[in-house]
Amino acid sequence: MDRNASLKAVLLGCCCLLFSVAGARELRVQHTGAVYNHTLATILVEYASAVYVSDLTELFSWTCSRCDGVIEDFEIIEIVVDVQHCLQAFVGVDKDLNAIIVAFRGTQEHSIQNWVEDLYWKQLDISYPGMPDAMVHHGFYFAYHNTTMRPGILNAIKTAKDIYGEMNIIVTGHSMGGAMASLCGLDLAINHYANEVQVLTFGQPRIGNAAFASYYTQFLPNTIRVTNDHDIVPHLPPYYTHFPQKTYHHFPREVWLYNIGVGSLVYTVEKVCDGSGEDPYCSRSVTGNSITDHLSYYGVELMADTWNSCKIVMDPHVKQYRNEDVHGNFILSKKSSIIRNVDTKRNSDDGRSSF
Repeated sequence: MDRNASLKAVLLGCCCLLFSVAGARELRVQHTGAVYNHTLATILVEYASAVYVSDLTELFSWTCSRCDGVIEDFEIIEIVVDVQHCLQAFVGVDKDLNAIIVAFRGTQEHSIQNWVEDLYWKQLDISYPGMPDAMVHHGFYFAYHNTTMRPGILNAIKTAKDIYGEMNIIVTGHSMGGAMASLCGLDLAINHYANEVQVLTFGQPRIGNAAFASYYTQFLPNTIRVTNDHDIVPHLPPYYTHFPQKTYHHFPREVWLYNIGVGSLVYTVEKVCDGSGEDPYCSRSVTGNSITDHLSYYGVELMADTWNSCKIVMDPHVKQYRNEDVHGNFILSKKSSIIRNVDTKRNSDDGRSSF
């Protein structure tokens, strides 16, 4: 056996040992209820990517270049756009998953570098309603609760249930969109008595303190936060080890993606972390210093085509689906057309004309 072949055999053996050790370690961890599903994560990351599309004609018709593959049969119901705050989200139904999908876009108003720098200085400055000692940053809280996002999303979920019946709800997003997805999932669980809510985010920042993380886990245990290698954003706002009660604190459960190997023999490990939210052997074990790692998860690009722009592209014929407020914020809704299509199909199945 030549030297290269021997090296590959040794590396492969090390990989197998690492996987077996990691698996054994996880058996001793008290789970919070969340179970990581690789296939589901690779589907949801496609939705988290698609919501960055600024051509709303393509997004609304689900014909964008990011709208194919494993998510091509998605039925979009509403797109919610808050022009004032440069926010965007969509709601629809994935029939293969038998679930309502809610996806939030990450930051778009400023360059990613400026946004990351701003994260260093965000303070825990407001109490989360109904949770004693739970503190969050007002920017994260207001982005979901005090904009067009919340009423638009809640109305779209109601529409989906009215049309398709009871379904599980899966909320996702990347970066700032992940923070909003987490707050949306919590809102659904606490204020709207949604029993089957799952949250899966990518590269989201910390949004509250340890008390908030504890409450969050109680109300929404089925949450997965995927982090990628040296992605800088999950390290922000900073966690100060010596002041655990006075600092930001992630909620569980983290799944950390990282690479091992050398040269062409590189493997991606998907490590399920402990139930603390701040596992020192996961992403906290490395320096969070990479913006590149923040912008790609599972090989899927998670960013807009252009930064520093809230520009919206929309054909005139799409405007018939637009409901706009006095501030220019709007919702594109397919509610009426979907209801007509569903009624037509039901009548056809019954052997009756829809007219």
